[in-house]
Amino acid sequence: MGHLNRNLTSGRIGKQLVSLTWPMLFGMMGMVIFNLTDTFFLGRLGVKPLAAISFTFPVIMFLNGIGQGIGIGTSSLVSRHVIIAHRDEIRTMASSALLLGLLVVIVFVLSGMLTIRPLFSLLGASGEILEYVHDYMSIWYLGVPFVVLPMVGNNIVRATGDTFTPGMIMLTSAVINAVLDPLLIFGIGPFPEMGMKGAALATVIARSVSMVIILTILYKREKIITFRPGSFMKIAGVWKKVLYIAGPATLGLLITPLSLAVITRIVASYGKEAVAAFGVASRVEMFALMVISSLGSVLIIFIGQNYSRHQFPRIFRALDHAFRFSLLWGGAVYLLLLFFGNTISSVFTNDPQVIAIARQYFYIMGAGYGFQGLVMLSTSSYNGLNKPYPAVLFITVRTLGLFVPLAWAGSALLGLQGVMWAGLIANIFTGIAAYTNLRKVVGKLRDAATS
Repeated sequence: MGHLNRNLTSGRIGKQLVSLTWPMLFGMMGMVIFNLTDTFFLGRLGVKPLAAISFTFPVIMFLNGIGQGIGIGTSSLVSRHVIIAHRDEIRTMASSALLLGLLVVIVFVLSGMLTIRPLFSLLGASGEILEYVHDYMSIWYLGVPFVVLPMVGNNIVRATGDTFTPGMIMLTSAVINAVLDPLLIFGIGPFPEMGMKGAALATVIARSVSMVIILTILYKREKIITFRPGSFMKIAGVWKKVLYIAGPATLGLLITPLSLAVITRIVASYGKEAVAAFGVASRVEMFALMVISSLGSVLIIFIGQNYSRHQFPRIFRALDHAFRFSLLWGGAVYLLLLFFGNTISSVFTNDPQVIAIARQYFYIMGAGYGFQGLVMLSTSSYNGLNKPYPAVLFITVRTLGLFVPLAWAGSALLGLQGVMWAGLIANIFTGIAAYTNLRKVVGKLRDAATS
């Protein structure tokens, strides 16, 4: 296991966070490129396909959240044991986690395939847009196992201290998708013109390649998975530990798309242009926050290892670094959007109304990106500490407690702008509260360990 047991409990904290975070950017960039590529090419087909892909976003986030939740639970578990446990125990953890991901995803794929039309009708899609949604999701659902298993596998490799390999795998998958998208959507050369179905098929093919690569690395290079992980009691024991983190983490990840579905329903009352604009803005937002998201994934690993050795001063210093970076990065992104929001929006569509709404979204919501980053970093840190419930609490407060009810009220009072102001208020309040509470939690754990 060439990368196993990279010790993060000693050494320069800032250097370690940077060295672990920048390779993560490849993976995050790959995730964002996936979304932006589909948005870009489907936007060339018109506003209706662009609105259709926007309707699919909450559901895709929902299913991705399941895979990410299991991955987070696995990463937290492995990172807290990788420098103190026997290698056979790590193999059992990794193999059992992959099996758990496969079993869970089968249930949701079957459910999703049977509920495409009623579910998206409930979200507000109708007529030709609903048909576009059906074309896309009927193929996309078949590729969900290729999405979830690489998520879990990549988190296993990251937990060992190797963030470069998963990043490159995810970026490679995104490049494959970017190449196949125009070929299959528009029917270039020998490829058939498939429209929405082509975008979904390109995603499935790209994800399947990433699954083959990561499983090969786990089995051949790291030798960290086995086809004989032990008795069912051993496997069930691992599942229980993974689900202790994965359950709340998944719930937190799923709350976001569920609330986004409600927001989409509110926005849909303003027309297809508004839905398309929010879809464009949401994908650009993912790109803007991917550095903070990468740092959050790294904090799970860093804090997990240091918590296992009771290195609380190192945890506090890491949190200080993360806090300052989030606010500085969020401010820099906001300035960029203030000056170039119109240009960025026009990359994805030439519809003037969609561009105008997306630009307005950037001007209002962008002011809170630094605080939204604090929420992301805090929830990751809670999971690294094996404290998943505060993480899901603050996600719930941000979305269902503040964003959704304020969006309803804001829409009634201020129209579409009111929805945007609701998001800004929710991000600022929750970011400050989550980070303040996090430091208190770490302080209590330190006091308990030294008493």
